[in-house]
Amino acid sequence: MKKKENKLSSFSDHLDSQYGASGSLEREKYEQEFEAFKLGVMLQELRKEKGLTQEQLAEKCGTTKNYISRIENNASDIRLSTLMRIVQDGLGGFLNFKVEFK
Repeated sequence: MKKKENKLSSFSDHLDSQYGASGSLEREKYEQEFEAFKLGVMLQELRKEKGLTQEQLAEKCGTTKNYISRIENNASDIRLSTLMRIVQDGLGGFLNFKVEFK
């Protein structure tokens, strides 16, 4: 009986094979898109925790339900001023930034 070969790899190895090594143009594009995706998911979770619909959140921060939906589904870039209004006016939070260098 042949022993099955374990073909597991790390997530980092998977990213390297799919998008190139860290620092490559394709990998950087993936990383940026992933950050936008995470932001959309985070905003959606916060909105739901506050018990707000997309329409209610949009009204509170002066935008449209369609725009909130596009942000949550990673289909739209978001301006910093709009992000601040969503977090502060719509969700009642504070926006903090951190800059990191590699």
